[in-house]
Amino acid sequence: MLVSAKDMLNKARDGKYAVGQFNINNLEWTKAILLTAQELNSPVILGVSEGAGKYMCGYKTVVGMTKGMIDSLGITVPVALHLDHGSFDGAKACINAGFSSIMFDGSHLPFEENFAKTTALVNTCDVLGLSLEAEVGAIGGEEDGVVGAGECADPEECKKIADLGVTMLAAGIGNIHGKYPDNWPGLSFTTLEAIKAKVGDMPLVLHGGTGIPDDQIKKAISLGVAKINVNTECQLVFQEATRKYIEEGKDQIGKGFDPRKLLAPGFEAIKAKVKEKMELFGSAGKA
Repeated sequence: MLVSAKDMLNKARDGKYAVGQFNINNLEWTKAILLTAQELNSPVILGVSEGAGKYMCGYKTVVGMTKGMIDSLGITVPVALHLDHGSFDGAKACINAGFSSIMFDGSHLPFEENFAKTTALVNTCDVLGLSLEAEVGAIGGEEDGVVGAGECADPEECKKIADLGVTMLAAGIGNIHGKYPDNWPGLSFTTLEAIKAKVGDMPLVLHGGTGIPDDQIKKAISLGVAKINVNTECQLVFQEATRKYIEEGKDQIGKGFDPRKLLAPGFEAIKAKVKEKMELFGSAGKA
């Protein structure tokens, strides 16, 4: 059964740990993340970008696959299926398809428009019992064509969006999507503290979790971050494991070309990476 992310994030905020959002791209990705969450007894959020949703034949297919897998694999830990960086139309489509959690990313819009569209979604999600994530201030890097440069959000704008009654708030604190450049100055904890002071108990979300040093992750969690997004890191280990399998010629031995065998090393690599992150974030054993 899919659940809203609200309870898991409130518990994480109170318990000073974070729940990982791991983006899914196909069946292997989804299965690896769900099995690892169950093995570690950890709550988990499956993130689906609009691009990934399209790739997987639409949001209804994603919902059907995820629900079927939860049932078939006997998954009992809390699982939220979450639209990542959704447009307003994408948010409506995922609500209709049966997602349990929605992110509306209006951070690139004029603030008034972001505010108005978030307001409209708060009421709908509230009635349907879905969790809603909003974003203020661009986060650096590229995500589905939106490019930022590690900007920091305005704490006053964060307060205005938080006061609408969203479940969680993503705010730029110098984080970047994708790989971090060598000259990255690190997270701005002064910005994080200022945002926390304005939004109070609101669980905060850290995007671009790939490449942030572990000590900075732990400090961010201690300052109110309850959800951390991981995507690029899983893609990189999947790619490395697949490359190694082919470079070693294993795809040409016996039935090594069978896609189930070809994708198995990447699947195991994702499981290992998700386990590492759940242990770092402190969510293991918290389901």
